[in-house]
Amino acid sequence: MDVELTARNRPGLFDEEAAALANEEEKEVAHHVEDYPPVKSPQAAWDLFLAESNKLWSVGAPITFNVMCLFGFNSSTQIFVGHIGNLELSAVAVALNVVSTFSFGLLLGMGSALETLCGQAFGAGQVELLGVYMQRSWIILFSSSVLMCPLYVFAGPILKLIGQEEEIAELAGKFTVSIIPQMFALAVNFPTQKFLQAQSRVAALAWISFLALLLHVGLLALFLFAFGWGLGGAAAAFDISAWVVSLSQVAYVVGGGNPGWTGLSAAAFKEIWAFVRLSLASAVMLCLEVWYMMILTVLTGHLDNAEIAVGSISICMNINGWEGMIFIGLNAAISIRVSNELGSGRPRATMYAVIVVLVQSLAIGLLSMVLILATRNHFSAIFTNDIDMQRAVAQIAYLLGITMVLNSIQPVISGVAVGGGWQALVAYINLACYYIFGLPLGFLMGYVFHWGVQGIWFGMLCGTLIQTLVLLFIIWKTDWKAEAVQAAERVRLWGGQEDGTEQK
Repeated sequence: MDVELTARNRPGLFDEEAAALANEEEKEVAHHVEDYPPVKSPQAAWDLFLAESNKLWSVGAPITFNVMCLFGFNSSTQIFVGHIGNLELSAVAVALNVVSTFSFGLLLGMGSALETLCGQAFGAGQVELLGVYMQRSWIILFSSSVLMCPLYVFAGPILKLIGQEEEIAELAGKFTVSIIPQMFALAVNFPTQKFLQAQSRVAALAWISFLALLLHVGLLALFLFAFGWGLGGAAAAFDISAWVVSLSQVAYVVGGGNPGWTGLSAAAFKEIWAFVRLSLASAVMLCLEVWYMMILTVLTGHLDNAEIAVGSISICMNINGWEGMIFIGLNAAISIRVSNELGSGRPRATMYAVIVVLVQSLAIGLLSMVLILATRNHFSAIFTNDIDMQRAVAQIAYLLGITMVLNSIQPVISGVAVGGGWQALVAYINLACYYIFGLPLGFLMGYVFHWGVQGIWFGMLCGTLIQTLVLLFIIWKTDWKAEAVQAAERVRLWGGQEDGTEQK
């Protein structure tokens, strides 16, 4: 069945008025800015590939560096704690990969609504709307953080309830309560980050995160090894570093003469319910992806020798996370490219940008798999000195390699979806592929067939494969001219300067 991504059949995002206006506005929007010419020769294809790669990486490289530094907070925390003991490593891994990832996914997903709206408004030349959008997102994300506080406070009992080993759950619960301030820092961080990314002002983000990572590593060494504060010291370093990043970004926006920031505005409270709905659609789309791999850590906690099982998975997820940061950077970069080009009325440029990023992402994923397989017996020594833990990691390294290939394509496609405003559609696809197909298959292989960690992981990878293939099919069937028309209408409807139209 053909999948037509128009306002008529995309559930729950925007008014059908966009589709009704399509015929009258299509020619006008398509020529709003001169589009790329059609590619008719290999030389033209190569020239376009180079030009588009330059545009992609000029934005994507600083964003990738930024998110890799931010991920370094999690990774370096686990590295330092892992040298205290296996129990501490497993507890912190559960706290960060389960509880913190839950809130991280929700807040990042809600903040991703700004990638659609800010990117398309910037492409349409309405820069003054960006500050209003960012302030709305601050309000929504901060309120969401308040609502999630009980999850952190009662993390210990909740982890026990879902089957985590009691000793790991208790220690993870204590650590989780200590990192509540970091969650509120993310509520400030993500909207500010998306505000700057939409304008391709990303160099400052890279510098801020790099300096903060150096600070974080220094604090970890000081608090854990000099002061001997243990997990409490790791949590304190985590909180301080997160707030340094968030406040530095806000200072840069407010004090940097950014044209998108015109001061605090009462318009931030207008259309806020409609904005909440788009934010929730973005959150559901991303959370269904982020939580999917989080569940892998939860399920391994039910296996025999849970300490080794959880620890080995956490090491693999940590390595996978480092590679994933590259694709989160490309996710943001292609989201910016797609939203900017659609906002400018350039459908062919949008399509070419998508093709280029998919080719490059697949190449990076294959290279990562080769590196992991070549070092499968050695890379775990970064995290642990325990020989049994290192052997357990080596046994599942081939699954890590496959995951890296699949995860090279899937996040980039999600970035295309965010740039185009397809969040609700992708949320339905994620629900079906991940939770109706992949998760039950993983449970079946892991527990019924007794394949353990490898069975659970392989079954869940099958869900990721199906989701990736479905999204590739949707991109192939997309009418980019219709998307450009809808982007123009979206900017008009969501400007916060007129009464909103009720969405269906």
